[in-house]
Amino acid sequence: MKFVDYVNIKQGTDSIRRFSRGNTLPLVCTPNALNMFAPQTDSTRGPWYYHPVDRSFEGVRLTHQPSPWAGDFSCLCFLPQIDKLYVDPALRWSGFRPENAVLTPYYMEYYLLRHRTKFSLAPTDTGAIMTVDATENKGKSLFSIIPFDFKTEITVDKEKRTVYGYTCSLTEAPKNKDFKVYFALTFSTDIESIQTQPVGQNANAVGVILAENKYEVRCSASFISVEQAKLNIERELSGKSLQEISKSAEDKWEDLLSRLVIDADEKTKRTFYSCLYRTFIFPNKFYETGADGENYHVVPETGEIKKGVAYTNNGFWDTYRTVYPLYSIVRPEKLNEIIEGYLNIYDDTGVLPRWLTPSEVNYMPGTLIEAVLADCVCKNLLTERNKQRVYDAVIKNVEFKTNGDRVSRKCLDEYKTLGYVPYDKCIESVNETLDSAYGDYCISVIAKSVGQDEVAEKFLNRSQNYRNLFDKESGFMRPKHSNGQFKEPFDEFDWGGDYTEGGAWQNSFAVPHDYEGLASLYGGKEAFLRKIDQLFETPPYYKVNSYPLEIHEMAEMAAVDFGQCAISNQPSFHIPFTYAEFGEKEKTYNIVKKMTDELFSYKDGGFPGDEDNGTMASWYVFAVLGFYPTCPGKLEYAVSGNIVKSAILKTANGDVDIVKKINGVNKINHFDLVK
Repeated sequence: MKFVDYVNIKQGTDSIRRFSRGNTLPLVCTPNALNMFAPQTDSTRGPWYYHPVDRSFEGVRLTHQPSPWAGDFSCLCFLPQIDKLYVDPALRWSGFRPENAVLTPYYMEYYLLRHRTKFSLAPTDTGAIMTVDATENKGKSLFSIIPFDFKTEITVDKEKRTVYGYTCSLTEAPKNKDFKVYFALTFSTDIESIQTQPVGQNANAVGVILAENKYEVRCSASFISVEQAKLNIERELSGKSLQEISKSAEDKWEDLLSRLVIDADEKTKRTFYSCLYRTFIFPNKFYETGADGENYHVVPETGEIKKGVAYTNNGFWDTYRTVYPLYSIVRPEKLNEIIEGYLNIYDDTGVLPRWLTPSEVNYMPGTLIEAVLADCVCKNLLTERNKQRVYDAVIKNVEFKTNGDRVSRKCLDEYKTLGYVPYDKCIESVNETLDSAYGDYCISVIAKSVGQDEVAEKFLNRSQNYRNLFDKESGFMRPKHSNGQFKEPFDEFDWGGDYTEGGAWQNSFAVPHDYEGLASLYGGKEAFLRKIDQLFETPPYYKVNSYPLEIHEMAEMAAVDFGQCAISNQPSFHIPFTYAEFGEKEKTYNIVKKMTDELFSYKDGGFPGDEDNGTMASWYVFAVLGFYPTCPGKLEYAVSGNIVKSAILKTANGDVDIVKKINGVNKINHFDLVK
């Protein structure tokens, strides 16, 4: 059995707005693809346009959606129909049998009952080949290109059997409302006639009547130009069959998934490899190779075309914790290019990215790309040139004054003078302070690596600023006013306001760079771990507080039996591993084993909360392997103990027996692990 055969790409799709079991999409794509494809089953739910229990098919969607909370961009739908073009989703959908549909990372197949039509798709990095077999139907085959209600132009070249154009579809981003995705489609049979129909006020859908009822469509999308989209088709799809394209995509996934070979029960294997698939979808490529062999990317805010690679669809507040540390172990050769892409975006905009989709949307606190950069630097994963670029960027970025859409650290002057971000100046001030202190530690690591010892010392000292919000009486990090007074009244169950997607319980232990220092504030290791015991023993109470409504993360924490540890969301990811950080592996193991057994699976509802661009999937991978990156930017992993029976890491220099490596130790160095 191939590793890719264990993958359920619907894992996490059984989600709704008010309760997430992943909030994922079943993405048919190559790893880190420029363009992805997903079935659209019911668009009345907005960004939740796919659900595994639906029995309606509105089309296959060219998608770039990293999360329903961020929404989609540069998207449109393709749908085979018969005789007449229908555009409204309420009119155009066809029934299908979910039990007969095929969804794998490298292949999609639906049988549309309404049209007695078999529809198949296999992806490339920039596009896909689609085959349509409507020979059971006596009507005329029509293939529709259906944009959303945004500025769109579509041209049909009947002589060349080609349809091409652009659309400006977006939801939350980018800021440039004229940001275009260009597309091109070529058909294997003649285009006999054309039908058009308006989509809202800004676009027309196009349906092409084809000479045959069995045909192929090769398509690509480009952020550069129509000519580039056509070039992408020529490079990736011309002369190749559906089977060849599918096999090529399958091989790419198999190469990555086979780098970790585990021995475990069937459920764990299926969950593990489904999670590995999720890990390597994001970030997405945001560059293309031109006819001259050079790489080019677009600056989405301005539309400028610039040389060099770029990546997008990534929120560093989430992904720094698990995704990039897992890449550093399983796919280290990819990280230099990804980081170079972010550095190019810094050169384009003057600010390091925080949350890209495709441009900066400024979600979440902190500037935690610093942790990703520090982790790559300390693990020697960057070229010398890029390491120096990293240093130059973080030093300038940490002094950048937030200005309009350009956002770096918030309340920078207050943080530098007071040693914390005051609540009267900034929302989520506790998280902003703690993330800034950790970011300072990461900058010190980067500075040290390029021989800037004085700079490193400065930021290392500043990384102790977390201490300024600690309240010994309550044992929590609490918001402070500019005048130095703690905010009153204080309620440990209040969510939001001064904290991010949680309250004091979930956010007070975010000091990954200095657990020993944090423990000293409690009076030592024993007192600190008693506080963590209390966290797991306290019922999952919460108060809406500053949020105007109950957010789904509250319900997800309360739905399971792990006290105030909201493992459904990133701020709690490290909390079970704090025991292991202090050598109490067994406590961590017991908690993590219960979590992985009860809260995770390969099934459609397989996550306890938002998966978020590979973060929760990577958490599971680390958890069952038995070690965890408690502080990206440091070389040590905390060891909790393997849940899988065995795990072999395939590296360029040979096989690594992970279970053997971690057996009998409390911590393991990165280089000792992977060598």
